[in-house]
Amino acid sequence: MTQTIAPRVRTLVLLLLAAACALLAGAGPAAAHAALTGSDPREGAVVDKAPAQVSLTFSESVSMDDDSLRVLDPKGKRVDSGKPSGTGGTTYAVKLHAGLPDGTYTVTYQVVSADSHPVSGAYTFSVGAPSETSVTVAGQGAGGGFVGGLYGVGRYVSYAGFAVLVGGAAFVLVCWPRGSGVRVVQRFVVSGWLALTAATLLLLLLRGSYTGSGKVADVFDLGLLGEVLQTKSGAALVSRLLLLAAAALFIAVLFGAYDKREDEERRDLAFGLAVGGSVVAAGLAATWAMSEHASVGLQAGLAMPVDVVHLIAVATWLGGLTALLVALYRGPADTPVPALAVRRFSRVAFGSVIALVATGTYQSWRQLGSWTAFTDTRYGQLLLVKIGLVAVLVGVAYFSRRWTAQLAEATPAVAGAARGAAKAAGTTAGKASAKAAERGSGKASGKTAGSGSAKDSAEGKGSAKAKVAEKGSAEEKGSAKAKVAEKVPGAAKGGSGSSQRAAQLARQRAAVDAARQKRQRDADPNRFGLRRSVLAEAGIAVVLLVVTTVLTQTEPGRTEEEAKAAGTSAAADSAPATGAVTLDMPFDTGSQNGKGVVRVELDPARVGANDLHLYVERPDGTAFDIPEVKVALTQKAKDIGPLPVAPDHITTGHWSASGVQIPMAGDWEVAVTVRTSDIDQVTISKNAQIG
Repeated sequence: MTQTIAPRVRTLVLLLLAAACALLAGAGPAAAHAALTGSDPREGAVVDKAPAQVSLTFSESVSMDDDSLRVLDPKGKRVDSGKPSGTGGTTYAVKLHAGLPDGTYTVTYQVVSADSHPVSGAYTFSVGAPSETSVTVAGQGAGGGFVGGLYGVGRYVSYAGFAVLVGGAAFVLVCWPRGSGVRVVQRFVVSGWLALTAATLLLLLLRGSYTGSGKVADVFDLGLLGEVLQTKSGAALVSRLLLLAAAALFIAVLFGAYDKREDEERRDLAFGLAVGGSVVAAGLAATWAMSEHASVGLQAGLAMPVDVVHLIAVATWLGGLTALLVALYRGPADTPVPALAVRRFSRVAFGSVIALVATGTYQSWRQLGSWTAFTDTRYGQLLLVKIGLVAVLVGVAYFSRRWTAQLAEATPAVAGAARGAAKAAGTTAGKASAKAAERGSGKASGKTAGSGSAKDSAEGKGSAKAKVAEKGSAEEKGSAKAKVAEKVPGAAKGGSGSSQRAAQLARQRAAVDAARQKRQRDADPNRFGLRRSVLAEAGIAVVLLVVTTVLTQTEPGRTEEEAKAAGTSAAADSAPATGAVTLDMPFDTGSQNGKGVVRVELDPARVGANDLHLYVERPDGTAFDIPEVKVALTQKAKDIGPLPVAPDHITTGHWSASGVQIPMAGDWEVAVTVRTSDIDQVTISKNAQIG
């Protein structure tokens, strides 16, 4: 049976790795997990007077520093004053300078959500009328750039290291105790510990820059690192490092004292290692649960222990599967993975799948909240991919269980056949030896009888020949020794060269025996089938682990839908409440009663038909009539207008026009002509964002 991977399996693994790379490439920076659900003033609003403050409301608790919330005027100058003040953890406000002029103002924010992910964004509102602004809001994003990409790599490596460490150790301790002495398994588990430790240190250093400026230089800022240590995420990373120190002690005992003990003593030590290892694994998993999705939202007190169980189940299944694959392909020929160990792992994997289904169902309900979120949100779509991968993985595992059963049945038969072959070989060798002895005895007696009569006549000649033979033999021995001395340095000096040659031959024989045993082991069709199915499982597991990691960086479906609903309701509320656009324009025609204020309301201020209401008031606020009022709409950017509007007089100081058509969205100039007498009139105007 060939030792190479079957072409179909190789193709499957390559396709799965390509899918994993595609997911990694498409993951991008971490999505915002705290969504902006409200603001005052609202996005795109046009207010009559400058507000005293700007407030933002998020879908979950966020943390801010002094520069997290900024308000910029049209020239890009900051007009906010003081630190942002919180009102309950989800709403923050910052005060503005008094007497702000008309124009468009930009609000930018960069905060850290309660589940440790940076959130940033920007929007605009206008005072009086929209204006041009030099502030660019495009590209406002946190967690991107080189630092963000490196931080994302650290997250992937940390999850993979956790799975290898926990799953590999569990495989040795529960399924294959003899594997604690196999060098390749030891290196596998230790590599998981090293990967998780290095990734944790990297995340701790990058955290401050990742949630802040995103600059590489800030990675080595000790002051920023001190601030990170005071946050929930920083505390979780430090706790993980301390638990990894305990994990190092666990590994030392597992591959040291535990491996050297006899079976009876090993059982006693195994219980202590199981308890200690479970505590360390649960603690490591809790460092994720206490700082990410599970720590915020609905039922956080229940969600965190459920998340711990989920992570341990994933690690036990995927990490143990990879450990089994390494042992099957890279393990020594004299210590093959027994069928009993594979059967034990099959039971452990089945229990892990049950735990994954139970905890995953709860997490799906908690993070999605509705069936439509499966298809309407990115989190739900990724969750569907994960569910599909788990189903495929369980299907492949079914075939692995079949190969395991066949391997278990074939093992006693193979062992019996080997013992029978050895016995037959011994019997054949004995018979051959007896026959050789009989032939040698017959020849010797014949020669003795034949030589008796000629003994006397040949006695003299035999004596001379014997001397010549002794001399020739001595010369041949001397020549042979000289040749050996030439080929093996030091052979002529003594026995040191012979011992080196013997050691070299012994190593060669051991290598040949090991290769022969490996060929015999791999030639077993049942074991080869098991290796193939486990390889396919491991390939799917790689993609599954990538999808799981991407899910932790994706905004939960429930939060995304709440943000959409909040935005829809805000738009619906704003239409009937303010109508829209309200413009107050003072006027003075120069006559005796020529001063007042014109208020124009355009509802709903969208493309299409609109209602226009116009009110005229004296400086003291009382309504009064004037001889004539006219309105014109112009969009200079598109060279549209002026579009005249002739409102009808409704009552004192009130004019109205229905069905005012706005052909396209944009910045429109609203011009009002006011005539207070036969000769006194004035035209005033303001800009408004419509549509």
